[in-house]
Amino acid sequence: MKLLIASDIHGSAKCCAALMERISEEKPDKVILLGDLLYHGPRNDLPGEYDTKKVVEMLNSLSPAPLCVRGNCDSEVDQMVLHFPMRASSGTLMLENGTSAYLTHGHLLDSILAVASMEKEKTCVLFGHTHVPECTEDGNVVLMNPGSVSIPKAGSTYSFMTYENGIFEWKGVFDGLMYRRYEL
Repeated sequence: MKLLIASDIHGSAKCCAALMERISEEKPDKVILLGDLLYHGPRNDLPGEYDTKKVVEMLNSLSPAPLCVRGNCDSEVDQMVLHFPMRASSGTLMLENGTSAYLTHGHLLDSILAVASMEKEKTCVLFGHTHVPECTEDGNVVLMNPGSVSIPKAGSTYSFMTYENGIFEWKGVFDGLMYRRYEL
């Protein structure tokens, strides 16, 4: 199973188009979107080529439909234009090696961490929200953030992650080059 994991598109048609190119190259079995798809929110500047209608068109073209969780900038009206569900604030995915992966945008991270930390085996928590790529271990929980597709922060690059055969890789949205790797 190959996954492509992305977060924080924030309505940037330019960055979403670059992500679509990476999806085409990577050929994942499933795309996972960790929220904040269409709007930039009051704390962020408008991202490059801000065009939510174009972003909707690109995301709706994905087949199979992405697995998505709702971010703090996502709203009920977004669901009216997106052809895949994005109302849940969290989700769970079982990786092929039996590892549980919890999905959340990150603004409600504490509640997900409380559940994940009760697992006896190694568990992954995939989240966005901070716009900063991350991979940290806390006991049996591995926290992983793909960074932001459109508004990277703290000196990071525009990025996403892939997962395949127990290996997570962080890659640049515009060049597809891997810059970090973590093996479960």
